[in-house]
Amino acid sequence: MILPSVLAEALQKPDRLAIAVSGGVDSLCLSAAAELARKDQNLTLCHAVSPAVPDAATGRVKAFAKGRGLVLEIVDAGEFADKRYRANPVDRCYFCKSNLYGTLTRLARHGTVAAGTNLDDLGDYRPGLRAAEEHGILHPFVQARMTKADVRALARSLGLGDIAELPASPCLASRVETGLRVEPAELAMIDAVETALRADLGEVTLRCRRLHAGLAIELDQDLMDGLDADRLAELTTRAREASRQHGGGDLAITLRPYRRGSAFLHA
Repeated sequence: MILPSVLAEALQKPDRLAIAVSGGVDSLCLSAAAELARKDQNLTLCHAVSPAVPDAATGRVKAFAKGRGLVLEIVDAGEFADKRYRANPVDRCYFCKSNLYGTLTRLARHGTVAAGTNLDDLGDYRPGLRAAEEHGILHPFVQARMTKADVRALARSLGLGDIAELPASPCLASRVETGLRVEPAELAMIDAVETALRADLGEVTLRCRRLHAGLAIELDQDLMDGLDADRLAELTTRAREASRQHGGGDLAITLRPYRRGSAFLHA
């Protein structure tokens, strides 16, 4: 496999490279590309665990690193000790990434930290990119002018299998409507609901949003269109059971089409 030249050069240039690995297709594809470009020389994968990170993502990262014999550092970025992050303002992601990248740059000890940002990410409101700039984070996919579709195509060519088809799944805190405090117990409930529904539906585009009005279960529009009323009621019941088992009580639950960033409320 030959990597795009700009991507290979970006990954080879640092003396030491640490990659922030969330468990999604972007960061895992970047890790596989770095392994190929650097021949496993001075390469470390870094994964932050917190209540906002689904257990499935952590398990995926651990399996990936172990299967390839790559060095993996598990860290606590410390964002839950940051009152600004917990308050969930419109720029919550900035405080999250500031804690993460600060932790990783200290861990890298003057090495370079890279993230799986792609060109499509630059067209969205992402306060975390400001934190990345402040900490000198490298974005190899952006340097190589690669979109999300390009990253998926590269992941397939690198033999990443099901990883290449993973639906986008940002951190669990992104499911909490702006202004609602980010609470670990509620993130665990959100993860439990999504896990229960994915056990039924598979790896589909799915979000459990914690809103001021209750919970909204969002499914891809095409998927919803193919489900009859009985099936939708069954999924709602399953979501309610998982919610109650994890402290959700009698929160109102609605099903609606997926809309990216729908829990984010602009000022």
